[in-house]
Amino acid sequence: MRTASSYRAGPMGLAGEPAQREVVLPFVGIQAKVRKSGMVFPPNLAERSWERIGAGLRELTNSSAWWLADWLIFGETTYGLRRYREAIDRTGLDYQTLRNYAWVARRFEQHRRWDSLSFAHHAEVTRLSPAEQDYWLREAEQRKWSRNELRRVVRAGLAEQNHAGELPANSGNHTQQARRPAESTAADRRRRQVTTLTIELDAGQLEHYSKVAATHGLSVDKWVTRVLDAAERRTG
Repeated sequence: MRTASSYRAGPMGLAGEPAQREVVLPFVGIQAKVRKSGMVFPPNLAERSWERIGAGLRELTNSSAWWLADWLIFGETTYGLRRYREAIDRTGLDYQTLRNYAWVARRFEQHRRWDSLSFAHHAEVTRLSPAEQDYWLREAEQRKWSRNELRRVVRAGLAEQNHAGELPANSGNHTQQARRPAESTAADRRRRQVTTLTIELDAGQLEHYSKVAATHGLSVDKWVTRVLDAAERRTG
């Protein structure tokens, strides 16, 4: 049985040189002739068959990024960094591109990868926390967002987060008197003191709060901090 990576030696060309080798792709079957450097379609190919071939090619292209990434990571883990670098050289592909593939794959265990979304969708959220990644990918799957649409909403959320961080806590209160230097110094000292607060949440609560935080473009811990700050201002 031939696999998706099988090749058949073609006939000899007119000049005695080997003709292009044919590639066997299961989702294409005998509906078209697949070669390493192209695809030839019969003139009577049904439109539905043409659509199925396109969907198969899309899945193949998307999966190949994951396959290459996992292959590279396996090489590094099993044979060491030297073999990993050699593996990159042997593919003949761009070094930085393959390194990026591996970088994304390391941030998504296989059980967290969405088959319905492209590798590029996952790449858009790699810099977020795992909870935020899961939230935005779930939103992208449910809302049928393209990669560009996902990028737009994530960047909008991050921009909102950065803008909120630049605003003073009481920027809207123009009548508030400026604090005296001694008061400012004491407040700054208190602000610089860092305390670790542990909050126990069950899985349902964590998922809920992660969704709420993500809608503001925040991680859960930053969202909790903002909520506590707001509560302090209301009771102060």
